[in-house]
Amino acid sequence: MTTEVIRGIFIPFVGTSLGAAMVFFMKTSLHEQVSRALTGFAAGVMVAASIWSLLIPAMEQSAGLGVWAFVPAVAGFWVGILFLLLLDHIIPHLHRNSEEAEGPRSRLKRTTMLVLAVTLHNIPEGMAVGVVYAGWISGNTYITVTGALALSIGIAIQNFPEGAIISLPLRSEGAGKGKAFLYGVLSGIVEPIGAFLTILAATLILPALPYLLSFAAGAMMYVVIEELIPEMSVGKHSDIGTVFFAVGFTLMMALDVALG
Repeated sequence: MTTEVIRGIFIPFVGTSLGAAMVFFMKTSLHEQVSRALTGFAAGVMVAASIWSLLIPAMEQSAGLGVWAFVPAVAGFWVGILFLLLLDHIIPHLHRNSEEAEGPRSRLKRTTMLVLAVTLHNIPEGMAVGVVYAGWISGNTYITVTGALALSIGIAIQNFPEGAIISLPLRSEGAGKGKAFLYGVLSGIVEPIGAFLTILAATLILPALPYLLSFAAGAMMYVVIEELIPEMSVGKHSDIGTVFFAVGFTLMMALDVALG
């Protein structure tokens, strides 16, 4: 595995870790409006990445199918949606601003289930980075190393506030600063692991690359619709989440086009 690939798959993890480190510099949890803005921003980045970095390349690689070029993208997208839906039902977790845990009944601590909720939506982000780098490794002309790096940077940018969004609430729940930071870091470690496993799978089964690209897109879109959009809209009406969704979307789109 080349230096570019190793660097690329760890950049998002660094973003999460730096965000989690905010627990050492901030005394309280994020203000509600700030939290909404950051959640909206993360959602915008993920939607843009799903389109420009994953779904469009998946259809471009399937151009040989003619009018059926959309089939791998549609099939992979739906498998990604259903995969996250399955995880959502079999892993106990607790979303922020929610009192009722999801998934099977569990005796896990509240803090543990908060971390599991973030970990769940970090899985598709790691897969997305991994499958794009796998495309570059395979010599695919539709994916460049700068395009893969753009995706890594975009996800790292949105992971920074996510790291803070997990560590600061854990601190307010009573966890020590070190423990809150560690949990924030651990929530992001699944990203390089998921990226590595996806690269391995994609390089072993190259014809599956369009399906894997769209699979990651479907998984990320599930997270956006099921978790991030409700979180940025909860409570008293505010447009801040919507505005920052647009900021995140345009930033990721610009990164992908400029560097890709």
